[in-house]
Amino acid sequence: MPAFSFEALDAQGQTRKGLLEADTAKSARSMLRAQALVPLTVELVQTGQTAAGGGTSLGQRLFTRPVFSATTLAVWTRQLAGLVSSGLPLERALTALSDEADDERQSHLVAALRAEVNAGSTFARALSQHPREFSDIYCAVIGAGEHSGNLGMVLEKLADDLEDRQALKAKLVGAALYPAIVTVVAIVIVLFLVGYVVPQVASVFAGTKRALPFLTVMMLTISSIVRNYGWWMLIALILIAASACWALTLESFRQKFDAAWLNLPLVGKLARGYNAARFAGTLAMLAGAGVPILKALQAAAETLNNRAMRADALDALVLVREGAPLASALAQKKRFPGLVSMFARLGEQTGQLPLMLQRAATQISTEVQRRALQLATILEPLLIVGMGLIVMTIVLAVMQPIIELNRFVK
Repeated sequence: MPAFSFEALDAQGQTRKGLLEADTAKSARSMLRAQALVPLTVELVQTGQTAAGGGTSLGQRLFTRPVFSATTLAVWTRQLAGLVSSGLPLERALTALSDEADDERQSHLVAALRAEVNAGSTFARALSQHPREFSDIYCAVIGAGEHSGNLGMVLEKLADDLEDRQALKAKLVGAALYPAIVTVVAIVIVLFLVGYVVPQVASVFAGTKRALPFLTVMMLTISSIVRNYGWWMLIALILIAASACWALTLESFRQKFDAAWLNLPLVGKLARGYNAARFAGTLAMLAGAGVPILKALQAAAETLNNRAMRADALDALVLVREGAPLASALAQKKRFPGLVSMFARLGEQTGQLPLMLQRAATQISTEVQRRALQLATILEPLLIVGMGLIVMTIVLAVMQPIIELNRFVK
């Protein structure tokens, strides 16, 4: 049954807003009148099919942010898991979440989900009608939970996975944030000194007949290039960046680029570990929810951002489909850490594959966090020292003519 958002006047003349379910807008107005309310507006809450393209323009889809961010989706899943695990029927749990939602768009989305469930749809199918909000993996896990009758437990595992993934991402971003800020500040300071301060000082010595020191001449040359060709250099950088972004949309180039990225000295190991942890964690969650291993492996491969590792995971899927054990298939792909295949083999031998894969994901994730923090700890002083050396060089270029002029005057 569709859901409608309404705005109506009560007997005291106060405006009331809310959601209700009805077959048509006319039926919704009749229901409001039966409650002694005067309907002002009654609008159909958009379903996933409408949002996916039936009634929403391309501009709206491009410039309208999703209802759920990664963080709010994890919180919402945790809340739903708590309600369902406590024995509350799914429809009543969705009603409670819709009523308690602070964001109107979130309230409408949950009301649409509840309407689709009340109409006889499965929860997974209702979620799949909103592809911008809920990924295929999210829907697959929910579907497996409904099929097994353990929806509450599956929602708890899904919430754990989303929270762990957000925690790992937050730590990586936090480790990279300070070096990035220092780098940007250093670039701004250097451009200011080279583009403004150095020419001002040079103009003071322009009338003298004495030759300027080599360091000063070099800085003046760099300053002249920045002032005369700075905008052209910026345009060139923008064009290069745009060309690189376009090239990354080509699958063959993207796969080669990602493969080369994995071979870089420091960030390569971080990228490999991050993707491996995500792959193992997703595979563990899907397998634990009862999803068939081939379907779980396919879905886990799709979560990999690195196309080279995704291609390896899909190759492993082919080997597993042909009858090879999962551990042997992953062991043949050297881009995946050996820890994944080792725990997979142990899980296959003991019959506890989801548990072993989750342990592998946890260990790899911990190692990635340790490496990221260690790298940030090393980069921070190096960047500060590097910025200090550059500024010192510019200051020396400015001070040398002044020092030589003082000697000449004496």
